[in-house]
Amino acid sequence: MNILITGGTGFIGSQLARFLLEKGDKVTLFDIEPNLSLIGNIKDKANVVRGDLACLSDVLSAIKKHDAELISHTGALLSARSEKYPVAAFRANLVGTFNVLEVARLLEVGTVMFASSIATFGEGVSNPVPNEAPQKPMTMYGVTKVASERLGEYYYRRFGVNFRALRLPSIVGLGRGSGGASAYSTLMIEKPARGESYQVYVSQDSKIPILYIKDALRAFMGLQEANETKLRRRVYNIGGISPTAGEIAESVRIYVKNSGLKFSPDKTMQEIVDGWPEALDETRAREEWGWSLKYNLNEMVEDFIKEVRSFGIRGR
Repeated sequence: MNILITGGTGFIGSQLARFLLEKGDKVTLFDIEPNLSLIGNIKDKANVVRGDLACLSDVLSAIKKHDAELISHTGALLSARSEKYPVAAFRANLVGTFNVLEVARLLEVGTVMFASSIATFGEGVSNPVPNEAPQKPMTMYGVTKVASERLGEYYYRRFGVNFRALRLPSIVGLGRGSGGASAYSTLMIEKPARGESYQVYVSQDSKIPILYIKDALRAFMGLQEANETKLRRRVYNIGGISPTAGEIAESVRIYVKNSGLKFSPDKTMQEIVDGWPEALDETRAREEWGWSLKYNLNEMVEDFIKEVRSFGIRGR
């Protein structure tokens, strides 16, 4: 299958590309600023296209030229930068999603897979948050993700575009980087694995749902391959696990004795994280297309540390 991934050289996009290539798919990576360091040894196996999601002609040209049968839409300006640059976030995240859906309609692309976020929920929801809970996001990033979900549902109802979305928690894994307020959940594992100290910018009792990248890729494949007749909605919560930052630190210390982790909460980052729910209810994904979690906290931390020490980022 010919698959185009927006944000293709970013964290999730690059990991998804590697996974798809191993399955035998043909992959095109669409990115405004391609980061070749994250695609290492697959950069010669995939098509890399420089383009702007907010530019309809860029999106149209890439999808048409590479004859994409499926679009995995993972490109977005992340939470912290979206707060700093709300206009850029609107263009990349919301106009970008509109352009992807409109091109999918025009060119009759088979499926659009969308990476939504826990950030679509705000305060005042129950924990765990039901799949159909009211969405009142506290951030520009969350606002653009909610609007993108609604656009996708509209294009499905009005034009038959096969839009399917995962509402993801914070994804932990190699190449995650420091973008986004939830990045601490990755960095407080990766930094000690590299022998580096790390100052955690949230309090020890901060709690958000997290998901290991290998489970996230399984979720993408599970929903992508799900039988349409069994799907009762277009957007699904994926809950993962919900440890506190302190519990993550304790798990890291099992595998890295001198972890160098220190807690020094940052007011701005803490407020963003505190605006997110502590857990997502993933019952609908389990019931309708068989989703199941593979990695618990210690299994995730142990495997991630092995990945860092074995591969690093460059050259994978």
